[in-house]
This record gives sequence, structure tokens and C-alpha cells, in this order.
Amino acid sequence: MYNKITPEDIAALRAIVGDGEVLSGDEINPDYAHDELGGIERMPEALVRVRTTEEVSAVMKHAFERCIPVTVRGSGTGLVGAAVPVEGGILLETTKMNKILELDKNTLTVKVQPGVLLMELAAFAEENDFMYPPDPGEKSATIGGNISTNAGGMRAVKYGVTRDYVRALTVVMPNGEILKLGATVAKNSSGYSLKDLIIGSEGTLAIITEAVLKLVPLPKVSTSLLVPFPDMKSAIESVPKIFASKVIPTAIEYMSRDTILFSEDYLGKKFPDTKNDAYILLTFDGNTDAQVEADMNTVAELCLEIGALDAYIVDTEERKKAVWSARGAFLEAIKASTTEMDECDVVVPVNKVDEFIKYTHTIADELGVRIPSFGHAGDGNLHVYICRDALSDEDWAATLEKCFELMYKKSEELGGLVSGEHGIGYAKKDYLKAQLGETPISIMKGIKRVFDEKNILNPGKICF
Repeated sequence: MYNKITPEDIAALRAIVGDGEVLSGDEINPDYAHDELGGIERMPEALVRVRTTEEVSAVMKHAFERCIPVTVRGSGTGLVGAAVPVEGGILLETTKMNKILELDKNTLTVKVQPGVLLMELAAFAEENDFMYPPDPGEKSATIGGNISTNAGGMRAVKYGVTRDYVRALTVVMPNGEILKLGATVAKNSSGYSLKDLIIGSEGTLAIITEAVLKLVPLPKVSTSLLVPFPDMKSAIESVPKIFASKVIPTAIEYMSRDTILFSEDYLGKKFPDTKNDAYILLTFDGNTDAQVEADMNTVAELCLEIGALDAYIVDTEERKKAVWSARGAFLEAIKASTTEMDECDVVVPVNKVDEFIKYTHTIADELGVRIPSFGHAGDGNLHVYICRDALSDEDWAATLEKCFELMYKKSEELGGLVSGEHGIGYAKKDYLKAQLGETPISIMKGIKRVFDEKNILNPGKICF
């Protein structure tokens, strides 16, 4: 179906981007064969580093003419194999497209290239008294990757997800055509939203080369509250009651004692409290101390009334650093605690979070495997990790398959979905097909054919 890359192809690609920006064969670092978790591996035939929209267009015109598959990669921090070139071909790296191009204070927007890191954009916005609200845990991910997976993060409770902040995109189609989608306006009812098809499509429809993103004024005050509970059930049950109090925290995270201890070991730093089985961590922001303090006090009193054991204000720099560095290290800490792991990035209704977590404990006991978790209690997005530990290859494969089968089935029973923010990629596509059914999958395949008639752009992902 696809053509293999020839020496003539390599020469043509080097003519587009320069000799030093095209690698092939043994010149390519093996790290490019996998993403963060490394469960799926395949080396590209050529690695091409691009700097401009015009270079991306020229590469795609060549690939389209020659029918060579192209997979786009940013920082490679994904967890489902979306940036793995499963069909070989060209791996198009966008990390050198890393410029913040324009800040428009009149429209509260910023124009960026896709290789800009989330932490770079966040710092730039804050320096200019703005905030870019999407806040996924992996701060070294690229904005292009965030848009491609519709990343959410901790602040989604109050501010929403990446899709809510993308005003316009410049994209390159599989045939090399350059399109501008969306506009720097607050409202748009002008036909189908092609921009929104690109968001969350994991690089299967077009290649993002510029994005215009919405900013909000930077809140002047922000503080956090760490609330221990005797068990996860009472911790999770507090969330809908917090919402009913008419206070909307910026973030509501849940964490277990075991996960906190993993993080302590990994960082070599103490967490403020590890005596209890379950915790929720809340953040509040606003423009006055009085407003934020009132919201925090309302929630603290409510939590204590319904069974919380304490409520610690995370207001000193030392305590903030201890709490948030631990929360930021959960994924790496769990990864460091085992020989291999895989993730179930499931989302369920907020009032079903505790039921799902308890179900993972049941599975862990039945199958004799560790399944730690943490996540966003305020929006029901859970990050559940199956740990291999000492399992043999055969037992690991069987256990992993059974765990995913049971957990995705349970999430569907509870009204949830296969992925909350990490995407489908290669690893989860069978589960997506099983959950959505024939007609939605057929519609998605039809959209793919319209955008990418030769199926050269990130083939083998989502449901293709």
C-alpha cells in the first residue's frame, strides 16, 4: 500500500529542510520509536525536522505524491502510541517550530507554533499578566500535542479544556495544501467547524503549524486546600456537595496515601500529611484575597461537616512546593515503582468516581496486580495504572488485556468514556470501536477519507 523511502526520497527531503534536518536508518535515535510509556515501538524510515509551515507543506506534497506515510511528533510525551510511526515512513518532528509569534492584548489571544512547550506558553502569558488556562500534568508537552489530544488537566473544572481556548488554526493537509481554520472572534456560526475536527484528531486529519489561542486575565490570588478523609468514598462524595455550595474551585484532585508515598520516595521529599487513606487537593483563584478566602473557608467548613479529618491551607511557598511537586510527580513516581506499566485514562460521571476506583481495587485483588490511581475528581477523569512488577511476559499480556477489558466495560456501565484527555492513539483503538459502535466509527472513517484520501497521515491510529 505504501512506498518505502528511497535514497531519492531522502535527497528530496533534504532539499526541502536542509541536510542536517533529515536522518535515516541508524542515524535515528531509538527513542523516536516510542512515546512516554513505550508500549508500542516502531522505527521511522526517516526523521524530518521542520521549522516552517512552508516546509511542512513541501514535505507533505512529496509524501502525497509518493504515497509515503507521515506521523507527526512533538515532545513524545504521549501515553497511547499516537506519535509512533506504526507504518514506518516519515516521522515529522515539530519541536523546532517553537516560536511564540504574536500577543494581541486587544483580542486576548496569542499566536504560537506547535512546538512551543506548555510551560513556555504558561510563563509567557503570566509575564504579560494573562493566563493560558489548560493545565495538563506534563508541562514539557508541546501545544501541538495538547491540541491534537484536546488535553484537559487540573484546571478543567473551572476553565474547561484545550478546545475551549483554540480560536484559529493553520494546518497543512495531507496533499500539502495550507488552510486557515477558525478566526480570532468570540462567536462563529459560519458552517461546519473544521477547526474543531482537527482538535483531538491526534494528527490523523491535518498537521497543525500555527494556533491562535485565547487567554484570560491572570487571577491575582491563588491558594490551595489539602483535605484528608478517612477513605476514598467520603473524599469523592464531597465533590458534588462542593459544587452544590455554589463555589467552583479551579481544581479538585484526588489522591491516595499509596500514591503520595510513591511520590515521596521518588522525589526524596516529604508530603505535608501521609497519615490518612485519601485526600482531595483543591485550588481557588480570584482577584481579591477576600473572595478567595471566602470560597476556601466555605469548602473547608463543608468538608469538615461531612467527615473530613482536617483542612490544611497550602499558603506558604514551602508547603505549595511540597504539595504540587508531589502531585506533578505522580506519573513518574508510579512508573519508577514498577518494571513496566500501562494506563487507563478513563472518564466517568463525577458521582461515579468512587465506584470506579473501588472496582479497580476489586480487579487488583482478583488478578493479583497493583493498580494505583490518581486523577481529576472535579471532572471524573481518572488516571489508573496497571503495574507489571514481577509478572512474566505471558502473564503480563494476559493480565493487561483482562484489566482493560473489565475497566472499560465498567466505565461504559457507569456512563463514562474510553479516554478523558490522553487520546486513543494506537493502544486504545479497539476499545473505542467497541464502545462507540459501527455507525459513529463509520462516520469517523468517512471524515478521515475526505481529509486524507490516501490514508498517509498517521495511519493505524484511533479507528483506522
